[in-house]
Parts: sequence; C-alpha cells; structure tokens
Amino acid sequence: MGSDSDWPHVKAAADVLKEFGVPFEAHVMSAHRTPDKVAQYAAQAESRGIKVILAAAGGAAHLAGVVAAHTTLPVIGIPVPTNLAGGLDSLLSMVQMPGDIPVATVGVGSGGPRNAGLLAISVLALSDSKLAEKLKDFRKRLVEKVAARDQALQTKINEE
Repeated sequence: MGSDSDWPHVKAAADVLKEFGVPFEAHVMSAHRTPDKVAQYAAQAESRGIKVILAAAGGAAHLAGVVAAHTTLPVIGIPVPTNLAGGLDSLLSMVQMPGDIPVATVGVGSGGPRNAGLLAISVLALSDSKLAEKLKDFRKRLVEKVAARDQALQTKINEE
C-alpha cells in the first residue's frame, strides 16, 4: 500500500486470501516517498516466491505502475477512494498505464479489493490444482447463494 491509511480499503483483499488459505504479505511503501524500497521489493519478489503482487494506492496512484516496471510478475492495482471524485483519479491513474507495462486494475470501492484478491487466486490457481478446486467450489456456492436469495424473494412476493 502507498500508505497505512489504505489498509481499510485493502483489507477485503487480505480477507479473501485468508479465506482461500493463500499466504500473503502486506507492506507500506510509497512510489514517491520510498521509490528505492518499492523498486527493490518488486525486483526481489519473484526470487522470494511471490507470484502475484497487489498494489493499492490513491490519488496519483503510481505504486502499481512502478512495481510493474520492476518485475515481470502479474501486478493487480487496487485504486483507493479519495476525496477527489470518489477515487476516479486513482482508477484512471492505474488503468492508463503506458503500453508494454501492464497493470490489471479492479474497481474503486468495496468490490474492488475483494476482486483483486479473487483475481490473484485465479492466477495462482493456474498452477495449483487444490486452489483451483477451492475456487470452483467458491463459484458453486455463489450460484447456490443467489438461488436461495431468489427463492426468498419469490416467497416474500407471494406473501404480499
């Protein structure tokens, strides 16, 4: 994260990784205030066994792009909401990466961080059959959850 104040916005990604039993690290480092630390972290990530990097930042939101510039690992950007346009500035900063240095970017708001975690799990599941099965089971439970909600709505409508 670019700042410790980003944690409430990133926690949902950490929660989904925990839910799937995926180990992770969380650190504060700034693309602007600690650029050498960011570069070193990104450059050494693969050799430390990291396979996907989630990078959350707000405003100029350069963290994900700087990380991507220093690694060939997949980087998923989490735009953090700001007071300026609700985080649209963060989102646009991340999705407008120059050609050849990709950053996958999720939405601003509550769904974004969770989706970042799930996207990371999808990437990891490509080479981890147990994780792939967990992800398939998760998706089956989503279908069941929606069906149950629909049934509850139909019952409520019929009772009115």
